[in-house]
Formats: sequence, structure tokens, C-alpha cells
Amino acid sequence: MQNRYSEKEAAKWIGEHPGMPEARARRVYTARLIGSDPALVLHGGGNVSVKSLIRTVVGEEIEALFVKGSGTDLATVTEESFCCLDLRSLRRLRSLESMDDEEIENQLAIHRLSARSPDPSVEALVHAFLPHTYIDHTHADSILVLTHQKGGQDLVREVLGPKAAVIPYAMPGFPLAKAVIAAFEAEPEVNAIVVGDHGIFTFHEDCRASYERMIGYVSQAEAYIAEKLKDKPGISLRADRPQPADPDSALARCAPVIRGACSFCESSTLRRRFLVEARTAPALVEASLRPDARALCESGVLTPDHAIRTKNRMVFLDHVPEKNDDLKQTVARSVEAFTAHYRQYFQEQSRNRGFSGQILDPYPRLFLVAGLGLIALGFTHKEARINADIGEHTVLAKVQGTALGGYVPISEEHAFDMEYWPLQQKKVLTPGPSLLEGQIAVITGAGGAIGVGIARQLHRAGAFVVLTDIDTARLEHALSILRSEVGEEQIHGLDLDVSDYSSVEKSFREICRRVGGIDLVVPNAGMAHVARIEDLDPVRLDEVLAVNLKGTFTAIKAAIPVFRRQGTGGNIVVISSKNVFDPGPAFGAYSASKAGAHQLSKIAAMELAEIGVRVNMVNPDAVFGDEKVCSGLWDLVGPERMKSRGLDPEGLKAYYCQRSLLKKEVLAEHVGNAVVFFASELTPTTGSTLPVDSGIPGAFPR
Repeated sequence: MQNRYSEKEAAKWIGEHPGMPEARARRVYTARLIGSDPALVLHGGGNVSVKSLIRTVVGEEIEALFVKGSGTDLATVTEESFCCLDLRSLRRLRSLESMDDEEIENQLAIHRLSARSPDPSVEALVHAFLPHTYIDHTHADSILVLTHQKGGQDLVREVLGPKAAVIPYAMPGFPLAKAVIAAFEAEPEVNAIVVGDHGIFTFHEDCRASYERMIGYVSQAEAYIAEKLKDKPGISLRADRPQPADPDSALARCAPVIRGACSFCESSTLRRRFLVEARTAPALVEASLRPDARALCESGVLTPDHAIRTKNRMVFLDHVPEKNDDLKQTVARSVEAFTAHYRQYFQEQSRNRGFSGQILDPYPRLFLVAGLGLIALGFTHKEARINADIGEHTVLAKVQGTALGGYVPISEEHAFDMEYWPLQQKKVLTPGPSLLEGQIAVITGAGGAIGVGIARQLHRAGAFVVLTDIDTARLEHALSILRSEVGEEQIHGLDLDVSDYSSVEKSFREICRRVGGIDLVVPNAGMAHVARIEDLDPVRLDEVLAVNLKGTFTAIKAAIPVFRRQGTGGNIVVISSKNVFDPGPAFGAYSASKAGAHQLSKIAAMELAEIGVRVNMVNPDAVFGDEKVCSGLWDLVGPERMKSRGLDPEGLKAYYCQRSLLKKEVLAEHVGNAVVFFASELTPTTGSTLPVDSGIPGAFPR
């Protein structure tokens, strides 16, 4: 493991944060070094602290503990990520024999020195009881590999030496704090404490020294493992286990089936859906083909801290059947077996502890698939990515641990204690799912004003949004606008030619590989051409039909196999046009192609209802672009219409606004709101047409 501490970089960090006391600035600097190395901590794991004097508002100087906020990612911590606590008051708690969770929360709350502080780490009392100025704590992979061996405590002492104390696993919070300080006082010369199946603490009066001790001990563990394994023969992989001839294609088929099998109804009106993150590194594929692959999946988490995110077990799929029906049955049986075991685990552990809380959803988050690698699920893409990181490190660490001498799993009791511990659950609890959380939406022709407006509203409703367009420059511009507004986590882009079915099919497969499937398709790609029928070039008519009519057909057709694999219904919302009901002269190519697409969509509504897919249409009118993104249609027809009416751009907008019943400007976001309404399934509606035109009587659906 690389020691990445640089005094020059530390000084630069301190200089860039002149308002931050140096002790805290150094603390943040080394915390970020720790957090940026996934072999040390993953996504909110681990914690760090610093003790310093602060002056209160009345001028009193007191000792304070600055400890990382619960669930905060060390890789991105700032000074505001730390909770400031009254150190002297917390140290008095050591005299107690025990303290329940409610009292721990109360004590940590009443001894905050800033009301704006985040919730402190559940291990704040460990940091308070130890006397050192700087304390670092990680869940380093190599340390956990050693503690998971038979006789792990003795092995850790042998590998790390006499300056590292080793204690058995203890429940985080007050029990762990008491155990750690007792171990330190029994051996006050130690500079690190390893907790079985939990991780390692290092400490010092100097920030750099505490960090370097962490790196040093973890490096010793890594070197020991590497030396022991260097001459060991690799395990013979299962040659009889069928492997996909085309792993990419198999993943594109498998991922939608998995997310569909794990989707569940939380209430009569809310279906929870997952996104997928796949990991196909050679080491994971090799792990999936081991004879003991199933045992790797069933032998629990590396550290109980992970159970709140990934549950204690993974699902193992020993092959990917070629036939879709066989694949769905294979996955369904595996998921049913997992959920049955989870419910039994919950009942047994609840009975043994007198626990009266509610069961969490029983669905798996991790799948190890023979020949493919790891597939992780999460309600958001970020959550799926976090779970994939944890799953990848878990699998590879278990492979090392098995080769080293035999992997010893943690007990289900420890896993349950952490998974259902309220103080731990705070790390992952959210206020509640947003309207479209977990849904994957695909918009064609998304580079224009309406496409961006739809994407913006879908994202606000919680969907993962894929923008597609044949014009890569327009697509990149649209993506840059949205990413500047909302970030990159739930926004993705793909080149796609709707007039070419193979292009659409290929892009939809790519979406399935990347995030697991598709729940909402918005055929929005459109092309306009102005010409009276006698002047209409047949070639131009074919071009318009290829985009507006055939493009709607290709998007609907390519989505159907995905919807069938998922088995969770879905939505198609076609962006049609006011011209379907109220056409105008010289707009025959556009109006006819849109009318054809509209009719095709009604037929799709009839055909796809049997698999729970709803097809509805939105008819916008007079949606102009803005200073950020233009409308391709109005770029084409606007100049001629301004000229014929003697209007400037603002005058043209006002003209179309005033001709409507409501006299309201129609924005791209209004079209997006209509799409969100249909995708939310708040009403049992299919085959419907919703005008978004401020009221044009001639365009009333009929």
C-alpha cells in the first residue's frame, strides 16, 4: 500500500483553507487520503477524529472532539463533515457499565458543541475514550482477511508485531469503546488496535504519524498475504459450469431479469425498482467459476458494517440459460430461496433477541453470476455502485482468505445486530422514495428543447435518465446543461439513430448492460419539413417518415423484449403533436408522420397491456427553445412565420400564447410534467392523449 502523504501537499491544503485551524486542516487532509483508497474504506466506512481546544461564546476554553459524521464519505470530507463534541463530558461516560442505544443517542446529542454538526460516527465514544490527539479507523481488506482466518487474533499478532493489540469483535458503540480503551490501558505502549472482523485503529499525537502507522500496518498485512500466496497453485475452475459464449449479450439479458425478479410492491401504489451496476473484471469472473463460488456467496459480509447495504449474503447463479423463460425461472428460484432464508434469519434473530421491529425488504443486493462476474442492485445508481464496490472487495478478499488457509465467516448474530441497529441504519435511511426512484427512462431525440425539458423533470422525479440523439453535438450540449444543474450520477447519454432498428436495439442492450433495463421509453425524436404537397419531394417525405413514424416504431419494438424480461410492466410515452388533430398547410410530411405514429401508439397500447405496459401520448404545441437549448422545429419554421406575420422572436412567442384559451406560454418542462404523470402510474391509464398546448380547441382529442 502506497504512503501518499506529502508535506508539500499538506501545506498547500492548509494554505487553501486559511479559516480552518491547522490541526483540523491536517485532519481533513489525511482523512481524504484514507478515504480515496478503497482497500482501506468504502463509501462512508471508517472514521477519523482530532482533539483540540476551542473557545466558547463566553470565552471559556474547553476540550473538543471533532469526529467524522455518521455515513460521511472520507474521500470527500470537509471541516463541516465533522461533529464537534464536548470531550470532557463524553469521557465521563466511561464509568458506566452499560448504556442503551437511546441513551447513547441522547448523550451524543446533548454534548454537541454546534447545532449544525452532522450526526457523529457511531464510534465517537472510541475516539473520546482513547487519549490520543489523532485517531484513524479503517476496514482495510488485508486486515479483515487475516482476522477471518482460524486463529485470526494470533495470526494478526504474528504479522503486525507487539505494538498492535488485538481484541475480539465487539458491538460498535459503547461496548466497542469500553473494549478498545481497556485493551489500550492493558498495553499502553501499543500504537494500533485491531478489532476482529471489524478493522484497525491507529493513533498518535501527530496527524502524519497516525496516518503512516495505518499505512504501515496495512502494508505489513498485504505483504504477508502476498508472500503466503505467491507459490500456491490456483484453484481448478469448474470446466463443467456452462459459460456464456457472448458475455456482453448474456449480461444484457440477465440484468433486466434480475432487477425484475427483485422489484417489489411497497404499497398498492408504489413499486420499488432497482438499478444495476455490473462488475466483470477477470478476477471476478474467475471467482464466479470456482467450485466454492456458492460458499463465497453464502459466507457473509467481510465486516458487519456492510450488512446495512448489501445484506449478509449474495445470490449465486451457476449458469445463464439461453432461453429467456429458462433464465427467468432460474433467477426467480434463486431470489425466492434468498428471500425465504432472509425471512427465516429475521425471525430467528428477532426471537432470540426479543426484537420487535419491522423486517426490512428481503431482496438481495448482490449476485455472483457464473461466467459474468458480479451484479449489484441499488434503488439509485449511486447505491448500486456502492454495493458493487463492497461486493467486489468482499468476493476478492474471501478468495484470498480461502487460499490463505480457510475463510471463517462472521456470525449471523453480528450481522443482524448491525443491520437492524438504529444508529447504523441512519447511514442509509432516506426520507422516502421519490416518485420515479429506481426507474430507468430513455428519451430519443433528446438534444432539443423538449428533450431537455423532459429529462429535467424526470430527473427531478428521481428517475435515471438516458438521453439519446443522432446529433452528437446537440446531445453533448444537452448533457452539459443537465449535468451542470444536477450532476452526473443519474444522467447518461448515447448516440442513437431511431430510423435504424439495429442502432436502437444495440443502444437498448447497452442500457441494460450499464444500468439493468428500461422502465420508460419516450419516443421524442422528430423532424420537420415545410412544403406544400405539390412541392413535397418524395425523398424528403421518406426522411420525415423515417424519423417521426419509423423512429417511434423502432423505439417501441426494441423496448418490448426488455419489458418482457423484467416482467414489471412499464411505460411508453410518445411525444406526439397538436398537428395530429389540428394540422396546417405546408406541414403535410410532419403532420402525416406524427398522425401515423399516434395511431401506431394506440395499437401498441392494445397489444402491450397484456404485459402491463402502458402507452400514452402527449401532444405539445408552440414549445420554443430558450437561451440554453434551441428547438429544432422552431429553428426551421420560425423565421418564415415571423416574416409572414411581421414579428420578432418574442412577438412570435406572444402570438402563439395569445391564440390559446389559457393564454399561457407552453414550456418544455410542462411536457416533462406530462411524461412524469404517465410514468408515475397514479391513474390506470393507457391509450390516452394529453394535450400540452394551453388550450387549442381544434386540437382537442376526439
